[in-house]
Amino acid sequence: MSGLLEQEHFELVEGTLIDRSGRKRPELNAQHSLYLWLQHVFGFRFVLQNEPIYVAPADNAINEPVPEIVVINREFQTFVSGNPGPADVHLIVEVSRSTFPFDLTTKAALYARAGIAEYWVLDVEGVRLIVHRNPNSGKYTTITAYEEHQSVAPLVAPEHEFPIRSAFF
Repeated sequence: MSGLLEQEHFELVEGTLIDRSGRKRPELNAQHSLYLWLQHVFGFRFVLQNEPIYVAPADNAINEPVPEIVVINREFQTFVSGNPGPADVHLIVEVSRSTFPFDLTTKAALYARAGIAEYWVLDVEGVRLIVHRNPNSGKYTTITAYEEHQSVAPLVAPEHEFPIRSAFF
């Protein structure tokens, strides 16, 4: 299934195929800015863009999400069969405009059930970053909104702060 979903710009979430095409330039620019920053911090071999991942085993049958950005804990070329799974993921980023409510609810629950330690939603309309941390019982217990004048560091790289404004301007 992975090849078809990647090729057609679709992702499978809760049993529904979602069309990921038609994104506008502000979303793409914000994604690219954050992607480049994460590559600088973690190295290009540890940051994936628009690639499918596995989630919790119970969810995999009806889910193959394709986050905009995934930071993994081992080099991408070590995945020779199958997608990175929850144990391989440090951070997931979704860049949202029209999908904002979906990313904050459905996707957040999916990633929390998988035990993904950190999930960022870059809110293009609101010019902010919503950071989800500490998954417990299928929910993130810590959710913090960072405004454009603030910075935030990934849990696995606390010495590197991302200035939110840099994703937008």
